[in-house]
Amino acid sequence: MRGSVLAAIPVNMLLGLASLLVAYHSGHATAGAVWFAASTSVNLLRITLCRIPCLGLALTADMTPSLAAHAGRSIDRRLRAFTAAAFLSGVVWACQPLLCEGYTSAQALFYLAITCGVTAGAVTHGTAYARIPLSFIVMPLLSVAVCLVLTGDFDRNCLAACVILYFLALTHTAFRSEAVFRDASRLKNEAHALARSRAEAHASASALVDEMRWRATHDDLTGLLNRAGLLQATEHRLHTGTLSLLMLDLDGFKFVNDVYGHKAGDRVLVEVARRLSGALPENSLAARLGGDEFAVLYDPATSGVPHSVMAATLITTVAQPFEGFDAGRLGVSIGVHDGPEPGLTEMLSCADEALYAAKATGRNRFRVFDHGLRERLQMRRDLERDLSQALVENAPKVWFQPIYAADGRILVGLEALVRWEHPRLGWIAPPDLIAAAGMAGLTESLFRYILERVTAMLEILHRRGLQGVRVAMNVSPREMAQVPVDEIVIERLTLLGLPPTMLEIEITEETALDIGVVQSKLQALSRAGIRVALDDFGIGYSSLSSLRQLKADRIKIDRSFVTGLGSSDDKRGLVLAVLGLGRLLGLDVVAEGVESAEDLHILQAMGCPFLQGYHLGRPMPVEALEATLLTTRIAAA
Repeated sequence: MRGSVLAAIPVNMLLGLASLLVAYHSGHATAGAVWFAASTSVNLLRITLCRIPCLGLALTADMTPSLAAHAGRSIDRRLRAFTAAAFLSGVVWACQPLLCEGYTSAQALFYLAITCGVTAGAVTHGTAYARIPLSFIVMPLLSVAVCLVLTGDFDRNCLAACVILYFLALTHTAFRSEAVFRDASRLKNEAHALARSRAEAHASASALVDEMRWRATHDDLTGLLNRAGLLQATEHRLHTGTLSLLMLDLDGFKFVNDVYGHKAGDRVLVEVARRLSGALPENSLAARLGGDEFAVLYDPATSGVPHSVMAATLITTVAQPFEGFDAGRLGVSIGVHDGPEPGLTEMLSCADEALYAAKATGRNRFRVFDHGLRERLQMRRDLERDLSQALVENAPKVWFQPIYAADGRILVGLEALVRWEHPRLGWIAPPDLIAAAGMAGLTESLFRYILERVTAMLEILHRRGLQGVRVAMNVSPREMAQVPVDEIVIERLTLLGLPPTMLEIEITEETALDIGVVQSKLQALSRAGIRVALDDFGIGYSSLSSLRQLKADRIKIDRSFVTGLGSSDDKRGLVLAVLGLGRLLGLDVVAEGVESAEDLHILQAMGCPFLQGYHLGRPMPVEALEATLLTTRIAAA
C-alpha cells in the first residue's frame, strides 16, 4: 500500500499543479494557490506516513508472541492512518468547484476531466487495500454530482447520474481489485513458502545425510574414525607405501569405570583421543575401534618417525596424569604391525596379536609383530578352523588329576583338565583351546562338551558309592560371562539324577574381578548345592569382600607359591597366611603344585588340609583312573 500511494501522489501533485495554472489563467489565482497549498500539504503528510518505519513490516518467526501481536496491531494502525490521510486529500479535491464556480464556468470541462482522472488513477494504483482509494474518491465525486444537480438543467442532471454510476463502478472495481490482489498475494506467498520449505527440507535432508555419513565412519564420543571409517580411509593408502599400524589398549581403564563411573571413563576416552591426535605426524589416521581400544595408522617413511619411537611417544603421552585420577593409574599397551599386508583387516589381526603379547608382559609396553607371533596367530586360526570338527569327533579329552587329604593317600577329589592333541600342532594348552573356542563362537559348545565328560565321571563315582569324592570343573572368565553356566549345569545334574554336592566349579581370580556379571550365576550354583572354588589364589586381585560376595567354599593356592616351598621363606610365609585366612573364614584350602617330597612334608607340617600335584598324582584319562585309583574303596573326606 505504501508503494501504491507513493506512485500515485506524484501524478496527484502534477494534476494539482495543472489545476493551479488553469485557476490562475481564469482569474482565480488566490483560490487556486490556497487550494494547491492545501493539496500539497496533505500529499506531504501522506508521503511522510509512507516513509515512517512500520514494526509490522519487520515481523519475523522468532519474535515473541507479545511482540508479534504488537507488530500486527501496528499494521492496522498504519492502514487507518493511510485511510484518514486519503480521505483528507479527497476533501481538498472536493473543493475544486470553488475554482470553476460550481462547474458552471468555461473551465468546468477541464476540472471535470481532472477530477475523473485523479479518481480513476487512485483506484488504479490502490489495488492492495480498497478503503484508501475509496476514501479519496468519495468526496470529489459527490462534490461533482451535487454541483451538477444544483444547476438544475436536464443535461447536467444526467451527467450527475453518470458521475454517480462512475463512482459505483470505481467502488466495485476497487473491491474486485483488492480481492484479486489478495488472492494473488496469497498464492505468491504460498509458492514462496513452499519453495522455502522445499529448500529447507532439502538443506535438512542434506545435513542429515552428511551427519549419517559422518556417524557411519566416526566415533560419536571421541570424534575419531571408527573401524568402518578406518577401513574406508585406508583403502587408497595401502598401495602408496609401507604403513605402520599401532593398536592401543588402555591399562587400568576398567578400574576407572568401576571406581569413578562411566562418565569419568568417557572423559578419559575423549582425553586420550585428544592426546593421540596431538601426538601424531601429519596425514596420520587415528581411530577408536571400540571400548578402550584405539588404532593409529601412519607412514614412517614420509613422517621420519620409526614405529618404535612412535609407540614409545604414545605410551609417554597417554601415561601423563589425568585430572582427578592417581598418577600412574592409567597406561597403554601397544601392538605394532610394520610391513606389507594384503589389507587392513589382516594388519589389524597382526597388530591385535602383538597387542595381546604386549599386555602379557605388563603395562605401558609395546610389542612388534614378528615371525614368532605370526606362527602363533596361524596356530590360533588353525585351532579355530579345526575345533568344531574336533568336537564332533570327540578329539579333545578330559583327564582327571587327583586331590588328596593331608596324609597324601586318601583321595578326596578330582580336577577335570581338558587336553587336545592337534594332528599337526600337537598338544594344545587349555588357555589356547578356550581362546580358540571363543574366537570360533564355540564357547558354549566346548563348555557342554567338557561338562558331559565331567558328569560321566560323576556317574562312575556314584555307581561305586564314592559320593564323597568331588569332581572340580574349571570355568573360564569367557565362559562365565557368555554362557548361562548355572542353568546348563543344574539342568544336566537334574537330568542325570546326580547329587549337586559331588560337583565343584573352579573360577579364577580374573573371573571374580567382575562381580556383577558372575555373582548371580555363582549364587544360583551355590543354592543348588554345587561348591565354588577360587583357583590360582594369590596371583590376582581378589579381596576379602569378593570371597564373601562369591560365597566361595574353597580356595586353591597357586602352584607358583607351592613348588619349591622349602627353598623360599617368602613362599612359606604366603602359604601360612592363606592357610590362616582359610581357617578364619571357614574355607577349605588346597595347595596346588606339590612337585616333591619336601614340598609335601612342609605343607603337612603347616597343616594344609588338601594337596594336589605331580608328586601325588598326574592327570590321567578315565580308563587309567578306573584301573588304578578307583579299584579299591576309598575313604573320601
